[in-house]
Amino acid sequence: MIYSEFQGEKLSLLGFGTMRLPLLPNGRDADIDQQQVDDMVDYAIAHGVNYFDTAMPYHEGMSEIAVGKSLARYPRDSFKLATKFPGHQTSDSYDPAAVFELQLRKCQVEYFDFYLLHNINENCINVYTDPKWGIIDYFIEQKRAGRIKHLGFSSHAGLECLGGFLEKYGKDMEFCQIQLNYMDWTLQQAKEKYELISRYDIPVWVMEPVRGGKLSGFGEELEARFKALRPEDSISSWGFRFLQGLPEVKMVLSGMSCMEHMVDNIKTFEERDPLSESENALVLETAELLKNAIPCTACRYCCKGCPAELDIPLLISLYNDFRVAPSFNISQRLDSMGADRHPSQCIGCGQCAAICPQKIDIPEKMREMTEAFGKLPKWDEICKAREAAMKKSMK
Repeated sequence: MIYSEFQGEKLSLLGFGTMRLPLLPNGRDADIDQQQVDDMVDYAIAHGVNYFDTAMPYHEGMSEIAVGKSLARYPRDSFKLATKFPGHQTSDSYDPAAVFELQLRKCQVEYFDFYLLHNINENCINVYTDPKWGIIDYFIEQKRAGRIKHLGFSSHAGLECLGGFLEKYGKDMEFCQIQLNYMDWTLQQAKEKYELISRYDIPVWVMEPVRGGKLSGFGEELEARFKALRPEDSISSWGFRFLQGLPEVKMVLSGMSCMEHMVDNIKTFEERDPLSESENALVLETAELLKNAIPCTACRYCCKGCPAELDIPLLISLYNDFRVAPSFNISQRLDSMGADRHPSQCIGCGQCAAICPQKIDIPEKMREMTEAFGKLPKWDEICKAREAAMKKSMK
């Protein structure tokens, strides 16, 4: 197992992410197969994995319970446990103390090795920083009291929001978890986010290293180029080896949902083997082919004089992301813009298309976006459903 040094501690570079645990046959998201979880945890620990990541919303509030049960079979000092405060969930009120105490009970521990402010983003940054709730101050105090060993945050925010949070609170954050893989290196500006976080001397934790499975298999034609170079290696392993080449990455979380994933990932992390220069070029080229993106260069000529004052490059970037893999994060990012900035506000005047150097038919793309985004669940509806499920799990 490859290990990272973090403040004198030895962390397995591969962490077990528990957002996609195995389920019972025909079960809903809350119906976790505890025996399979125990078997996977046993295999992970036997092969050197010592970092386990959960969160309150995962599996309708049941992930923390399942992980806690499984790890309770081991000495407390033999593993590192991380969970998160769900301040990104829309709610009428926030009680960090009540949530934290509940999480300790659910996970059957007296302290958390790593604790994160969950998903700092444009929608919730005011929640996290509002003195009325005292969220950040509370968790800093828990760290002082020893009930949190290391405090950090995760984020799906854009660069501006991420930079603003780091400028104000970077001194209090020991690590930052972002979505990072060779597709999002350009698609979600992960390269710029990685570099920004690194400038604050904050280690990077990685989520979605294979884009929720998108980078685990993408058709024989493209996969053949990978297999020609490394016939015995899985397609997923290329995504993990891409991350091994980034020196500030100290933790790679994989949401493994079966033993097959666990075995293959541990094989990849047996020893450090980052991509060669030519292999790196291959994965980045493949990412561009997979994206099939609208070729916007963000020159912003289209924004000048737009009657609806739309941020057209931002919307196109969001649509390119959507076309790769629709997710709740897209609903979250749309909601943060406000309805008056949605593509549905385009009046189809065409002056943007007339000035576009890439000759993109922008009004047509806005119509496509309006139809596609209209099928996504609303962010507040997602939050209400999650909150109801979490409250049920608290009983």
